[in-house]
Amino acid sequence: MSERHHSKVLIIGAGPAGYTAAIYAARANLQPILVTGLQPGGQMTITTDVENYPGFAEIIQGPWLMEQMQQQAEHVGTKVILDLIVKIDLGHRPFVATGDSGDIYIGDTVIIATGAQARWLGLPSEEIFRGFGVSACATCDGFFFRGKDVVVVVNTAVEEAIYLTNHVRRVTLVHRRNALRAEKILQDRLFRNPKIDIVWDSVVEEILGEREPPVVTGIRLRNLRTGALSEHACDGVFVAIGHTPVTGFVAGQLPIDPDGYAITRPDSTKTAIPGVFAAGDVKDKIYRQAVTAAGLGCMAALEAEKFLAAREEAASMRAAE
Repeated sequence: MSERHHSKVLIIGAGPAGYTAAIYAARANLQPILVTGLQPGGQMTITTDVENYPGFAEIIQGPWLMEQMQQQAEHVGTKVILDLIVKIDLGHRPFVATGDSGDIYIGDTVIIATGAQARWLGLPSEEIFRGFGVSACATCDGFFFRGKDVVVVVNTAVEEAIYLTNHVRRVTLVHRRNALRAEKILQDRLFRNPKIDIVWDSVVEEILGEREPPVVTGIRLRNLRTGALSEHACDGVFVAIGHTPVTGFVAGQLPIDPDGYAITRPDSTKTAIPGVFAAGDVKDKIYRQAVTAAGLGCMAALEAEKFLAAREEAASMRAAE
């Protein structure tokens, strides 16, 4: 039998942004409800070693960090519910969302923190080595490949390949076409870099390596013009073909940009709908880091608290008239 849940702050999504928003909202005595989605912890649950999150001198594990954030959120008063929001009515307050379970979630405010999912190649071998030499975040994991050879599979962006040259010995960039569509200044920087080789008109057919323990040793490429197969030795593979923000459930209600990211006001998590906030990778296409997502989650909770306080004050003034 379905249940109804009501909160002053309904948080959708359980990554760094969602959990941080929950912590701040709970400490403000707003008794938030957080609906996790299908992957509590978001992309951090497929990140193994984390060395750039402040506060930890030693390397930590992504799933462990998300477990700690959830426990902290619950400890200060957040109600965490494992469910998936499949639809929501943002047409009027309070906002009403429906979970895949059939439960109804009512929020006086809503913080959307559903994140963005990295696009993958869809190879079985990619699944085997994901987190063990295969990554979708050069900024997160490039440090672990110091002095090694890596492959970067790109669609349009090339920043990852350029960034990795700060750490690795050599970068091989694989592109399915014979020309890049990145900004001209980035292309010039890429072509001038002596540590970068480019393989044109090619796609990755398979990621090669040892399975126990999982270690990447190379890739098998297929040339799209000739069909010829070739193998290239490498220590890691970075898939940089973009991200897909999880905004489908608010399509047609909440303004989103051409890439699907939620649009917020400058220096804010406020959306065009009063009382609806967006935090983390669902609105951030530039940085996409756990620490920036957490910061945006903090902002969203503070802005939600201020929004509710202003509404309550206005209601009190009307009642006193």
